[in-house]
Amino acid sequence: MAETNPLEELLVDELKDLYSAENQIIKALPKMAKAAKATELKRAFERHLEETKRHVERLNQIGENLEIKLTGKKCKGMEGLIEEGKEVMEEDLDEDAIDAGLIGAAQKVEHYEIAGYGTARTHAQLLGFNKIAKLLQQTLDEEGATDKKLTALAESVINVEAVQA
Repeated sequence: MAETNPLEELLVDELKDLYSAENQIIKALPKMAKAAKATELKRAFERHLEETKRHVERLNQIGENLEIKLTGKKCKGMEGLIEEGKEVMEEDLDEDAIDAGLIGAAQKVEHYEIAGYGTARTHAQLLGFNKIAKLLQQTLDEEGATDKKLTALAESVINVEAVQA
């Protein structure tokens, strides 16, 4: 059996973590969209659900490229972040404040993903897996764009309404 590069083992572990995280997000986003009051926020969650499904497709492509299965690992970090998001939805708060809390929870998720995809991309580059690094960068760019959209939504609408409530 060929000896595996330790960095490659780390990359595979990171990819499995991201795969689990993305699949947990796919289950959580419809609940977040349902809990959101602001139409713009509902739409943002629905759009991100479609984008997240594409992220899983990309990860599957990477798994095929590396000839590995990305299933079998549970991302505990994402599990905790999603649990925090559920707590926001269960709070006895005004709808505008819940929307503000949902944005905060969603941004924590985005930042976790940005860190994970950035690390995986860097490791893929170091290992010379340029095609994989490019796919990871695409997702990283989309996660960053989602984070910026959530910030803009919070600053222009949601937080303003929560303050005025």
